[in-house]
Amino acid sequence: MNAPVKPSNLIKGATGDWEMVIGLEVHAQVTSNAKLFSGASTAFGGEPNSHVSLVDAAMPGMLPVINEECVRQAVRTGLGLNAQINLRSVFDRKNYFYPDLPQGYQISQYKSPIVGEGEVVVDLADGASIAVGIERLHLEQDAGKSLHDQHTDMSAIDLNRSGVALMEIVSKPDMRSSEQAKAYVTKLRAILRYLGTCDGDMEKGSLRADVNVSMRRPGEPFGTRCEIKNVNSIRFIGQAIEYEARRQIGILEDGGSIDQETRLFDPDKGETRAMRSKEEAHDYRYFPDPDLLPLEFSQGFVEALKADLPELPDQKKIRFIGDFGLSPYDASVLVSEHESANFYEAVLARLANARRDGKLAANWVINELFGRLNKESRGIAASPVSAPQLAAIVDLIGEGTISGKIAKDLFEIVWTEGGDPRELVEARGMRQVTDMGAIEKAVDDIVAANPDKAAQVRDKPQMIGWFVGQVMKASGGKANPQAVNDLLKTKLGL
Repeated sequence: MNAPVKPSNLIKGATGDWEMVIGLEVHAQVTSNAKLFSGASTAFGGEPNSHVSLVDAAMPGMLPVINEECVRQAVRTGLGLNAQINLRSVFDRKNYFYPDLPQGYQISQYKSPIVGEGEVVVDLADGASIAVGIERLHLEQDAGKSLHDQHTDMSAIDLNRSGVALMEIVSKPDMRSSEQAKAYVTKLRAILRYLGTCDGDMEKGSLRADVNVSMRRPGEPFGTRCEIKNVNSIRFIGQAIEYEARRQIGILEDGGSIDQETRLFDPDKGETRAMRSKEEAHDYRYFPDPDLLPLEFSQGFVEALKADLPELPDQKKIRFIGDFGLSPYDASVLVSEHESANFYEAVLARLANARRDGKLAANWVINELFGRLNKESRGIAASPVSAPQLAAIVDLIGEGTISGKIAKDLFEIVWTEGGDPRELVEARGMRQVTDMGAIEKAVDDIVAANPDKAAQVRDKPQMIGWFVGQVMKASGGKANPQAVNDLLKTKLGL
């Protein structure tokens, strides 16, 4: 039974509403020092053909040998995706010709992958969440790279990438908008980074996606899909889906039919174009690789890896909400990137009272620090304010030494000049005034100077905000706001 469709996920065409059906095949390069079936280096950026073994170059008689670390990383990823781990899987030969595929086949997995069905829960911008099913995760070797811009009349082949281990993570067609697809890839990349199984660097090609898009009328069966190959940024994934959806709607509304085909996305033109007709699985003539035995391991092997998994984003989010009273939104922002969560936890570790001030610290990390970093287009690794410095500022607020307003001035000084926040507060006379005698004098002076407003405040209690502002201004922002509020209520008879 089809779930009800959100109106916001429908696209209006000339003849009525249409619904996208999206599935993704994400290719994630496994974090390992050596390739899937050889000891050659996986380091990025080497001279062309400098990281190539005889196995990678498909020299006669060379036999593949499985890299156990790649198997571990695939199992760990499967566990992070709440997926079924298959204790027995089979490597197959996927046969096709391409100049950068020296063997004439790719060693992959077809009917018996290492990881079966799983699920990823994806938080959306509107506060809702969706569950995206994982169909499978299988291990396969990458192909080389064809370089077409080196010579005027020929192409060059770089085999450095040939044989590098990839995890192909295939989703179910559970996404219904480009925003959902972008949020899914963002969440998947975060999980991989937390696990340390893929660095998720899309610019270097460590993570890329094949995007399957089809259109249908709401509630109708799936339409014919087109696959957009090798999209290498989350922004481009969104653009490719939007263009492809409109292209297919145009064809269908004109009475045409969609051809199942493979397409490419051109980011310069913002459009997809046909690459080739889409092959079916039988076109590749899959068969078990005769040089590789079935891959078998024990449940104990899986359990040992499971016991050593790090805390993943969803678990961390629940802990931040439960332990520090964070809102679901704030917790989601902090756990969305491993580096962000680590920075926040480093701040928590330095707080004098993390239980009391954990929520305050989150506000400062998200609003002040991340806001300033975004404004200056800096990553968190380049932050001029360190976690210990930010923790010191939060401590000074929490213990009442400085007010929130003074804290913003202090943050600015630390950002531009550096230094120890506590020492700066003392050296520059930034302490909050908590001397009740001095605050009372300032309150009395302001009330005496404004008898008309003092008379009106009983009828309009909200006018007390004006008095608070005047007292704070008179104290140079150093008076304790709560003490000012309490005193004014007493003096004005509220």
